[in-house]
Amino acid sequence: MPPLAYFGIESSGLSLAIDLLILFVVVLYLSLIYWTYADAQRRIADPMLVACSTAASLFPFVGTIIYMILRPPEYLEDVRERELEMQAAEARMHELDSSLCPHCDYRVERDFVRCPSCLRKLKERCTNCSRPLDKAWTICPYCETEVAAAPPARRMARRRSGAQPEGDRSEIREATAATAAPVKGARARAAEARAADEDERSARVAAREAARRQSGGGRAGPRGERAQPSS
Repeated sequence: MPPLAYFGIESSGLSLAIDLLILFVVVLYLSLIYWTYADAQRRIADPMLVACSTAASLFPFVGTIIYMILRPPEYLEDVRERELEMQAAEARMHELDSSLCPHCDYRVERDFVRCPSCLRKLKERCTNCSRPLDKAWTICPYCETEVAAAPPARRMARRRSGAQPEGDRSEIREATAATAAPVKGARARAAEARAADEDERSARVAAREAARRQSGGGRAGPRGERAQPSS
């Protein structure tokens, strides 16, 4: 059988080269269809859109080029990893926020009963094992002791209103003044607490010195009385 004559040229070498070129173009066309289908599955979650992208790639080379222009820029795995990283970051931020003092935003630990900066009480202790308890707990998880519920603030205010109305008014005024006043920084409150501690220490030292002086003056009296007969 004589070889096919391409472009009116009867040559076995030219016919072989053209046949190989046609085979290469067909393989490339089928490979682009498969690549479009595989890439669409990795980038698109909707199977209908995946089928549309594969159908568009059936148009020789043009459909694949259009898909490359309109395809999503990220893989589905990358999107999921980014979402997991965002969730982990949010969880870390939540843990960091929960480990701050609600009054002065100072860093506290979970087992702290008082804030070391503003000296305000953060948790209550168990009546049996004296371990710090969370406000949402109804039972101690360490010794299984029931946590006594705090009385409602309204009832306490009503009870106090009949006995000490002036005291309640002063407390209300102090509370409103405290809420209206600007919140001081953690360093300022720490400085105030240190100043109060220094004042207490100085008062104790002064009281000790006064007690020593009084004890020394009381002992000097009998010595003076004993010295008078000798003169």
